[in-house]
Amino acid sequence: MKIQLVLRPLLVCLLFLLPGLLAAEGEIPSPAAIDKSDTAWMLVSSAFVFFMIPGLALFYGGIVRSKNVLSTMMHSFVAIIVMTLQWTIFGYSFAFSGENPYIGNFDLAFLNGIDIDSVKGSIPTYVHFLFQGMFAIITPALISGAIAERIKLSAYVVFILVWSTLVYDPVAHWVWADSGWLLKMNALDFAGGTVVHLISGIAGLAAAIVIGKRKGDAGLLTHPNNMTYTLLGSGLLWFGWFGFNAGSGLAVNGLAARAFLVTLIAPAAAGASWLLIEWLHTKKATALGAASGIVAGLVVITPASGYVGVQGALVMGVLVSPICYMAILLKGKIKYDDTLDAFGIHGVGGAFGAILTGLFALELAEGMTLGNQMTAQVISVVATGFYSFVVSYILALVIEKTIGFRIEEDKEITGLDQEIHGEKGYDIR
Repeated sequence: MKIQLVLRPLLVCLLFLLPGLLAAEGEIPSPAAIDKSDTAWMLVSSAFVFFMIPGLALFYGGIVRSKNVLSTMMHSFVAIIVMTLQWTIFGYSFAFSGENPYIGNFDLAFLNGIDIDSVKGSIPTYVHFLFQGMFAIITPALISGAIAERIKLSAYVVFILVWSTLVYDPVAHWVWADSGWLLKMNALDFAGGTVVHLISGIAGLAAAIVIGKRKGDAGLLTHPNNMTYTLLGSGLLWFGWFGFNAGSGLAVNGLAARAFLVTLIAPAAAGASWLLIEWLHTKKATALGAASGIVAGLVVITPASGYVGVQGALVMGVLVSPICYMAILLKGKIKYDDTLDAFGIHGVGGAFGAILTGLFALELAEGMTLGNQMTAQVISVVATGFYSFVVSYILALVIEKTIGFRIEEDKEITGLDQEIHGEKGYDIR
């Protein structure tokens, strides 16, 4: 009896200790470790990137005419609604699942198989889903800048839903998924020069060509309604971009710090460069020019932010402004109507940044020479740009010929705020 009284507590202790003992022997695998610091930083970075979307709404909303300010800002907020659902249901799965080099599958649809213990690197997979989802939201919202002031909301919803499925998800897979063919080619794109900016700017150009120019006097078409919105929007974009770039390493470390640093430097250099060019060209240094230069600098440093240092960031910032400035001037000669210069800044700036990434990278991809790296960068730009233009053009054309992409002329003249939403951006009594 006394022996039983002694053995029972010992047996109970052994039962509690057994799982730990077995794990120590390697018989029970432990879950991958989640780094709390990395997780906290990536949650903050996700919130930073989300904050860019209302920033984009203000940036775009201030440049259009007052009768279209609300509808233009709604394009960004509608993208949040539509793309959150698309990303959850199948978008994330198409971008980051499977072994196919060109497109994912349905393995992660509805976040199938992902739970609170699932890990991507050192962070929960839920956090990876959130961070990448912010990129998926803002990319189609960028397209709206090229076709603002003349499109139906219903057609826009259809366009961004199908476009993201056919263009954004596959290109994100090419560049960032472990099996992606551009990643395996060692093309460098740290935070989305091709995936976000190039393909959205090119898509905007394609859609603008299909739907045609806005109606009205050319001088009035380019008369911003509220430059204070645009300046504030550029500041919010810059703020959010710190998470956009510095978070793309998915960890809090020296790389994140350097990406944060160059995201401050390049836009400052680009803003100064743009204001100087503008003053030399028109004898005016405008608020719109400052905002445009800042955004161009943010775009050009995006693909390079994890690879270049201070000198590279300065040079890239200075060089991108004349390139984008000339691209915007050319649209008048080529006769296409890119309302808010989505192609001139995001398309051209994204392509330019992707190519310069190979030139100014402190370290090339493993096993690459400078020539090989530059070739990979050019291939990534041509492949993603060409693919986005072709699919976007066909998609915009199909929508225009079926449900109609462009709003009726009389409604366009009245203004989209009143005709689509039954509201006014400014109701001054």
